[in-house]
Amino acid sequence: MNTEKHCLDCGEVIHGRADKKFCNDMCRNNYNNQLNSSSYNYIRNINNILRRNRRIMEELNPGGKTKTTRDKMLVKGFNFDYCTRIYQTQNGKTYHFSYEYGYLPLDGDELLLVRREEKTE
Repeated sequence: MNTEKHCLDCGEVIHGRADKKFCNDMCRNNYNNQLNSSSYNYIRNINNILRRNRRIMEELNPGGKTKTTRDKMLVKGFNFDYCTRIYQTQNGKTYHFSYEYGYLPLDGDELLLVRREEKTE
C-alpha cells in the first residue's frame, strides 16, 4: 500500500519521515502564517493602538503627573476607545490606563495625566 503524503501548503509529495507535514520550512511558515493571519491581525491592531496611546501619554507627561486637553491627545492620534485597565477610586473618580500611563477626565475638555508605578510579579 503506497500512500503518498502531500505538503499541507503547496501540495507537493513529501519525502522523509512518516510524520512530516511540509516539504520545507518555507511551506511550514507560509501555512502557519496564513492559518493565523486574521486573528493575529486583529490582536496586532489593538496592541498597536494601546502602544500608541501609551506613547502619547508618556510624551505629554514626562514628569508623571500633568494636565492636558482631550483635543491635544486626539491630534496626536490617541484613541479613547481602548485601554488596558479602568481604575475607580473610592471617591468615584474613574482613571483609564494604557499600561502604566492613565488619564482622568476633568471639567470640560481637560484631562489629568498620571503615571502609576507598578510592581510586576
